[in-house]
Amino acid sequence: MKNIVTLMIAVALPVLMAAQPQSSFKLEWASTGSHCVIGGGPSLEFQKKAFNHVAWRGEKVFAQAVVSSEEELKDVRLSVSDLRNGKSLIGAENIRLQFVSYVVSDLLDTTKYGQCGSREDKSKWGEVLVADVLDINDSMTVPAGRKQPVWMTVSVPSDARPGKYSGKLTVTSSNAKARSLNVELTVAGHVLPPARDWAFHLDLWQNPYSVARYENVPLWSDAHFEAMRPVMKMLAEAGQKSVTATIMNRPWNGQTEDAFGSMVTKIRRIDGTWLYDYTIFDRWVEFMFSLGIDKQINCYSMIPWALEFDYYDQATSSNTTIQATPGSQEYNEYWGSFIADFARHLKSKGWFEKTMIAMDERPMESMQEVLSLIRNIEPGFKISLAGNYHEPINHEIADFSEGFAPKKEFPESAKARRKELGLTTTIYTCCAEAHPNMFVISDPDEAAWLGWFAQAENYDGYLRWAYNSWTLDPLTDTRFRTWPAGDCFVVYPGGRGSVRFSKLTEGIQDFEKVRILRAQWQKEGNEAKLAQLTEVLKPFTSDKILEEGPAKALAAAKSFLDKQ
Repeated sequence: MKNIVTLMIAVALPVLMAAQPQSSFKLEWASTGSHCVIGGGPSLEFQKKAFNHVAWRGEKVFAQAVVSSEEELKDVRLSVSDLRNGKSLIGAENIRLQFVSYVVSDLLDTTKYGQCGSREDKSKWGEVLVADVLDINDSMTVPAGRKQPVWMTVSVPSDARPGKYSGKLTVTSSNAKARSLNVELTVAGHVLPPARDWAFHLDLWQNPYSVARYENVPLWSDAHFEAMRPVMKMLAEAGQKSVTATIMNRPWNGQTEDAFGSMVTKIRRIDGTWLYDYTIFDRWVEFMFSLGIDKQINCYSMIPWALEFDYYDQATSSNTTIQATPGSQEYNEYWGSFIADFARHLKSKGWFEKTMIAMDERPMESMQEVLSLIRNIEPGFKISLAGNYHEPINHEIADFSEGFAPKKEFPESAKARRKELGLTTTIYTCCAEAHPNMFVISDPDEAAWLGWFAQAENYDGYLRWAYNSWTLDPLTDTRFRTWPAGDCFVVYPGGRGSVRFSKLTEGIQDFEKVRILRAQWQKEGNEAKLAQLTEVLKPFTSDKILEEGPAKALAAAKSFLDKQ
């Protein structure tokens, strides 16, 4: 009897399991220019038509789909087929699918343009969940009622055959029937060069100290460098040009969660002479160079926010700090010896021509004192500045980044003159601008808009003061004690990108496309195309983005590019 019952159960079980109702879910394409927000803020825009992009060979193309269900979905997984064009294909290995994870963000102050200032009392700034993290997990559970974004990155091979490719994006769940979306990609004949060859001057300041703290590894250990590799590799793939190096302790007075230390040890011997140890500086620069970030080394700073300067004093066997103002005898003695030795070291490494003494938002009088000191010791040293325009020293600044503002103080004639002299001129945003920006809550299209604005206003690129100065727990809560959430980082630990960083890359690629097409049309004498391009770029102004946002101008500009 027992065997008969067992047999009956064994036969009936598959029937019972098959009869169990399965959950269902929606799978829809959505705009990459908006994001999922829970608790308020901007809403996600769904696409009314199937995914159908035009891409250049060598380009990264981004798309967003959204999974949603009234019931919990378990063990949700993503897959994509090869994209085929007859006998040609873009293999699935060139396509990356990632779940977009939610993080806590605050909101902007809509009563004013500038967003700087204390946010210690988080209750004053709202609290929402924003889907921003491009995560690295293979599967996840999607809670009932939640919109779960999926981010797709197609890296079009540089040798792909032009034409129309098609394939499928598929989402599966252990308790729901799989669903798919069609993917169609038209590959144009144009070729986008590798990121390291882009002309766009991208300068996002790196914070190696933040990685060491978050990953709980000894600073400058092998484990530290390995933890930094996936983070900095993403930056290289976006076309980053500059290495952020610190030549003194706490150049920004510890404003971030992880203060920057000095990568150069300064030792004052008993006899009063100086010794400098460049071991950490060299290893950091060589590491970044190995990833392809090797155009420029920006060294901060001879004018820190707090005019305090550190060294190790052999006479007292202690770390010592002095206070000195630019132009004073103490200041010139401290820095004069270093400038001479630093130049010698850089020349021995073959790095002198790439190195900048970098400053940000400093008074002109202080900068003039520093410039005088540097020129008297090593006239060949180049200078970088992020801050306000100063006519008397404009020609002295090899790399100048101007703060974005609705009313510009930087004359077009001065910008043009810099271009003639081969000097680099970029734009930067920080907490001073509500729009455009790259806060977690910012419209993602604003990040792409920046590349087009740089083209329209004849800038060479874009600077942001913080690439990865993470909060205590950035994968959960992006809010900080000062500035809007996300102001101090645009990527996440462990090689996790973000929606906004992807959109910045998109805008940089568009900048490069325009540059290539303009050069081609100028060579051909195609005045009609050049005139059309001029019209396309006209809406990219600081006034227009405040009036109507970024989407309208971007849609028209991208439509123009797709037809070329």
